[in-house]
Amino acid sequence: MRFSQDFAPPGRSARRAGRGRTGVLATALSLASALLLSGCGGTGAPSAKSAGAGASSAADADRIEPLTGAPAPKLPVTVESADGKRTTITSADRIVPLTGSLSEIVFTLGLGKQVVARDITATFEQAEKLPVVTRAHDVSAESVLSLKPTVVLADTTTGPAEAIGQIRDAGIPLVVVEPAKELADVGRRIDTVAAALGVPRSGQTLKKRTQDRIDAVRKTVPAPAAGADKPRVAFLYLRGSASVYLLGGRDSGASSLLEAAGAVDAGKASGLKKDFTAITSEALAKAAPDAILVMTKGLDSVGGIDGLVKIPGVAETPAGMDRRIVSVDDGVLLNYGPRTDRVLSELVAQLYPESGPGK
Repeated sequence: MRFSQDFAPPGRSARRAGRGRTGVLATALSLASALLLSGCGGTGAPSAKSAGAGASSAADADRIEPLTGAPAPKLPVTVESADGKRTTITSADRIVPLTGSLSEIVFTLGLGKQVVARDITATFEQAEKLPVVTRAHDVSAESVLSLKPTVVLADTTTGPAEAIGQIRDAGIPLVVVEPAKELADVGRRIDTVAAALGVPRSGQTLKKRTQDRIDAVRKTVPAPAAGADKPRVAFLYLRGSASVYLLGGRDSGASSLLEAAGAVDAGKASGLKKDFTAITSEALAKAAPDAILVMTKGLDSVGGIDGLVKIPGVAETPAGMDRRIVSVDDGVLLNYGPRTDRVLSELVAQLYPESGPGK
């Protein structure tokens, strides 16, 4: 994800994904992947309540819910980064997470007061007033270093490589974390961040809370009616202003969520093995989705549902004919973190409205 991935394999940064490629489509695909992995650009609040303990309402859905009590980091610790470097962290007093999803984990662990900057994709309320240290999706090493961080958190999609190297060369402990691509990655990411910050017990608590909430939502997924098939859902990445219209495949990052919501990833089921491919009438006809999943800002960028069904091939799908569109906030859809239960709850509520309260 973070977009085809940006039309490069997942785990690459948008900048690197674009290198060595030619043509508008390749560039668009690269951009798309980067946006997906980072959970780029959303501030809208999910509308459904999350099932399970600690469920939050729509009014505070763009806030994170920290664990009770600020943990006291036990440092120093030495950890191994996803890029093979061993890093020793001696202080968590000034933390700079370089993706929105990493910021979400740090704040939810109860260490938000120690965070001194944010990536542009950290859109939740508690982080919104922090200085931004990225330009578009590229890290500004100068901006990071000016804030005198004691630890920097990145993932393998963070770039450019030169900026990461500059931060390390300045002697700042920098830990690279593997990005999340599915529900199974949520606990690993929490454990990795908590260990790097010297709060492994808080990490265990948050991991259990998160998994319990996800499990509670999964129990609300209605069983298919006798003889009925699971709904086929196509994940479309849309950026109308850039004429980017993509259909998610096996590696888009959405499959795990859709399957947990009792659905079939239509792109994956139709044989699309990559993360994203340009939307065509033929590809949509083969996917034959009953519903279409989009990011909220992406839907807005094409003029809402009326604009979406004008994209070639959409109106001819079962989803287009029924105008059955599922929209989830950009900032949380593919983060795979402490708020993933809310995302899953949104999917369930919109896919099965007939099974909601009072139905």
